[in-house]
Amino acid sequence: MSTAAIEFDTVRFGYRPGQTVLDVPALRVDRGERVFLFGPSGSGKTTLLGLVTGVLMAREGRVGVLGQDLTPLSGARRDALRAAHLGYIFQMFNLIPYLSVLDNITLPCRISTERRARLGGRSMNDAARELANHLGIAAHINDPVTQLSVGQQQRVAACRALIGAPDLIVADEPTSALDADRRSDFIELLFRSCEDVGATLLFVSHDRGLEPMFSRALSLPEINRAAETPAGEA
Repeated sequence: MSTAAIEFDTVRFGYRPGQTVLDVPALRVDRGERVFLFGPSGSGKTTLLGLVTGVLMAREGRVGVLGQDLTPLSGARRDALRAAHLGYIFQMFNLIPYLSVLDNITLPCRISTERRARLGGRSMNDAARELANHLGIAAHINDPVTQLSVGQQQRVAACRALIGAPDLIVADEPTSALDADRRSDFIELLFRSCEDVGATLLFVSHDRGLEPMFSRALSLPEINRAAETPAGEA
């Protein structure tokens, strides 16, 4: 088994012909790492996450995730890999507004049989309640998510990403709506939860104040050669 959770090898990507948004010669995140990826707004952070999750496909080069080269995979196989092995915490959480907290958290296990198989014999609901308790939202487990505060919704999103022990957690600016104290508390909870399930964490933010909390930091402008190229040029 590869010891890398994420590997980029001479990866180039652009949204239209003649444009290069990302040009990353090499990137590696080892399994079990907690990596902070930073860069200013518009530097391509969300685009890079799209490549990691297989939502976007590189124009050139190789993207490896959990030992699997994404390049030759069909869209359906990338979807299956993402559902089974990746947890994603979105910047705006992307919760389903007409579902309860419980149903939002269990959604990945309803989609993926592999996530369900990693529940250790527990039911989806029991696993969801355990995570909700761990992240301090157990009292709201049956509430509609629309009734929760921003901080509580954020924790629902984290529970949803963590259920079923995914191998890789990707977090895209998940603390942007929180004050400094709540940001630190949430990240500590996220660290402990990732450790519990043995997940690698790639945490993306423009807030350099969070950097000391992580085991390693990567500057996207430093690893992305496209950042040195005038806009619109390949």
